[in-house]
Amino acid sequence: MDLMRKQRLQDAGIDVDSALERFMNNEALLERFLGKFPADPNHDRLAQAIAAGDREGALTAAHTMKGVCGNLSMTALFELLTRQVAAFRADDWDGAVAMMPELDRMYDGLCAAIAS
Repeated sequence: MDLMRKQRLQDAGIDVDSALERFMNNEALLERFLGKFPADPNHDRLAQAIAAGDREGALTAAHTMKGVCGNLSMTALFELLTRQVAAFRADDWDGAVAMMPELDRMYDGLCAAIAS
């Protein structure tokens, strides 16, 4: 991975060194998993569940997405999703929903960084 790519990924919120460590320093494997992230359906499921008022579906999608982000060392989005999951579990629907604009911005930034 060249330094420019690494910097773009880090700027988007990925702890690249931690991710590489998790992937046994196999850059090709990390790149393959990062490339699958934009196709993961949980961001769309989360947005759809919120739009439908489906509290259980929103919690499930946020929790699953949090796990994916943790595994890929997407620390900024992982931390936001951790707070959102906690809000859903505390029955703070409005607080959890209020996090969506920031969550969407981070998600879009990660997808753009991965694609570039």
